[in-house]
Amino acid sequence: MSSGELVLPGLSLFGYGTQIMNGVLIPDVSTSPAFTELAGWAADGLRRRLAVLEQTIGGLRDEVAELRQENAELRRENAELKQEAGYWKAMHARAVEREAKLAEELETARGEIRKLQDRLFGRKSERDSRRDRSNQLQDPQERDAGTPPRRRGQQPGRRGPGRRDYSHLPAVEECVELSEDQQCCPTCGRPRRPRADTEDSEQIEIEVRAHRRVIRRRRNEATCDCPAQPHTLTAPAPPKLIPKSRFGISVWGHLLLEKFYLHRPLERTVAALELHGLPLSPGTLTGGLQRIEPMFESVYQALVARQVASDFSQADETRWMVFVKREGKQGYRWWLWVFLSGEAVVFRLDPSRSHEIPEGHFPKDATLVLMVDRYSAYKAMAQVKQGGIVLVFCWAHVRRDFVEVGKGWPELLEWALAWLRRIRELYRRNRRRLEAEPDSAKFQEADRALRQSMLAMQEQRDHELADPQLREPCRKALQSLKEHWEGLVRFVDDPRIPMDNNRFERQVRGPGLGRKNYYGSGAEWSGRLAVKLFSIFATLDLWKLNPRLWLMWFLQACATAGGRAPPDISGFLPWNLTEEQRAALSDPVPALASPLNSACQPAGAGELLPDVDRPSRRLKSNTVSRSDTAFGSTPGSPASFHRIRPWVR
Repeated sequence: MSSGELVLPGLSLFGYGTQIMNGVLIPDVSTSPAFTELAGWAADGLRRRLAVLEQTIGGLRDEVAELRQENAELRRENAELKQEAGYWKAMHARAVEREAKLAEELETARGEIRKLQDRLFGRKSERDSRRDRSNQLQDPQERDAGTPPRRRGQQPGRRGPGRRDYSHLPAVEECVELSEDQQCCPTCGRPRRPRADTEDSEQIEIEVRAHRRVIRRRRNEATCDCPAQPHTLTAPAPPKLIPKSRFGISVWGHLLLEKFYLHRPLERTVAALELHGLPLSPGTLTGGLQRIEPMFESVYQALVARQVASDFSQADETRWMVFVKREGKQGYRWWLWVFLSGEAVVFRLDPSRSHEIPEGHFPKDATLVLMVDRYSAYKAMAQVKQGGIVLVFCWAHVRRDFVEVGKGWPELLEWALAWLRRIRELYRRNRRRLEAEPDSAKFQEADRALRQSMLAMQEQRDHELADPQLREPCRKALQSLKEHWEGLVRFVDDPRIPMDNNRFERQVRGPGLGRKNYYGSGAEWSGRLAVKLFSIFATLDLWKLNPRLWLMWFLQACATAGGRAPPDISGFLPWNLTEEQRAALSDPVPALASPLNSACQPAGAGELLPDVDRPSRRLKSNTVSRSDTAFGSTPGSPASFHRIRPWVR
């Protein structure tokens, strides 16, 4: 018992003992049976409640554990969802960026489609009107100015071309008589007296016909008895281009001109000749052309040597089909390379489009200026890397970039037209400079204006390229302009350099037409013949020489040499001709006088046979006699092959 606690034994209240604690009388019920029973009930209730509480607490603990686990899972799921949300946000941003990029690519592709459609179905000519040099791009500034479109044909207020002079053609006179009724007076019947004068007029006619050239070689027999002399002498046979061939030089020359100068398929030429009564076998012609091909090799090599010796050249390439199978090459597409200088044009045919072809064409130590397009093969040439060959680029190709932007993307039309106007101004100012005398005040003024335009264009280009909002088609065109700027401005310092390659590209129009008409070459020898004659005819056009006159002249020399090229071909080269020879080879039709003069006889060509006399004849209506050679030819210099009229082209 603790201190302050007082127990009074023996004192009971209600049958229980009592005790005083802290001055308070407390009954002692622990010894009471009721209390014991009550305490047992209470203890049992507490135990049950405690058990329930323990069970409840255990359930709550389990629930808390489950909630904690669920909370952990939710936290983990939340973290994963946050991570996924960040991923999908990034994916969405990438998708939006990709969609924008695809939309831009789609617009670019649509622009490219419009450009290709224009190339395929639009005008193929590079010729521009004097009013607008923008190649079919309609300039609103010029349209708003009210300038009417220029009509085709003769322009009002300009002098007409006048009648052409055909006095060089041979004249075939035809006398038209009055009918028998008109020769007498219808009233009295007395005859009308013929007058000395006539009423004359002219008409231009064409008569093309084949004929057989019957050669009768005279034979003389001796009237003496001199020893060691033949009893009978026969005149020598005229030379033949192909031994034992029935077809003369005029036939082969006509076929070569038709295919390689006029670019008509051989099949059409054969069909046309058959209409004139001359059926030809394609196999015979193919074999003959194959034998003729080596005859032009020496002339071709002379053109190559002359062309590579120039200090300024132009080069280009185009596709050409050669239908032969070659090991290591797929398909039949070859490449026709063209090289032009001031005195010669050379074509080359090769299966490859690599830099090795122009690199092999020029000597390793070549020093010249070469105008090309922006094809990378020219930039990879060893002579270019070494600095021997300086490349200049064509402004027409640059201008074409802006034209394509304007055609492919209509919303960029104004931008493209602005650049076309700047380029047009360059052409205009350079033309004014070329029209002035060198070192004159007018030349200096035009040169200064041209340089100012070049500087302004360069500044405008750099300003637009610095704009991040510049559209991709515009940026591509300006970036190409910047990359090739050094080669584009060389004409400013050297006025001899042209601004574009248009004059040169006109040289490949003929072969391009031939490619469409007869697809290409069926054999490698045919391709070699094509490039040789393309080169020769283009060079003759460069020198303004009649290709038919020159070709017949050269083929006659080949026939005289026994069906091969003459030993010395220098006299046939255009730059070696005298003024008299050039004049004789430039006339469309030579005079009817004897063409056998020394001016048209090249060195090494051999002695040409004199003209063979032919019987004259008269037409049915009192015509003056003339030679009946139209398709055939007679031996002699080039003029002798065109005594009547040239073939119609």
